[in-house]
Amino acid sequence: MKSVREIQLTPYNIAWEKEFSKEAATLTTIMSAQVLEVHHIGSTAVPGLSAKPIIDLLIEVKDIKKVDTYNQRMEQLGYEAKGENSIKGRRYFQKGGNERTHHVHIYEKGHPEINRHIWFRDYLRTHPDTAKEYETLKIELAHRYRFEPEKYVENKTNFIHKIDGLALKWRKGSSNKNRKDDLR
Repeated sequence: MKSVREIQLTPYNIAWEKEFSKEAATLTTIMSAQVLEVHHIGSTAVPGLSAKPIIDLLIEVKDIKKVDTYNQRMEQLGYEAKGENSIKGRRYFQKGGNERTHHVHIYEKGHPEINRHIWFRDYLRTHPDTAKEYETLKIELAHRYRFEPEKYVENKTNFIHKIDGLALKWRKGSSNKNRKDDLR
């Protein structure tokens, strides 16, 4: 019988950044021929934000098709290869079974999900009121759907889309401001 994952949020932990750096170095070594950049994304990448203690890594690669050749090496590190896992053009790996510790999202350079994840993270880092609002929602949903991870995720979706929209406008505004500054 498959055990059900429990949604448990913990207060922000500065060790998450060190864990990201350690795992990023390991994965970069394994996939050195393909890796362009590794980003810390998700709630553990936002200082002060409570999160499920799962480190999310986003890896930009040269050729997404070549990532599949690393599946065996990833499995040796304890990762489970999940293929695209419902997002076209992605390779997804998770580590830790039901007690997940890491999620790895791999995209080929230029994939739109790269910017979406980075802008979402950066928006929350620079807008603490929105980050607090997101945290409050996550805590409420974690209590309500403690043993229903799908419902927890589903009920965060609208708020995440709202932040995505705000982050896109914010990012475009920052780009326009920088262009104006460059013209001076």
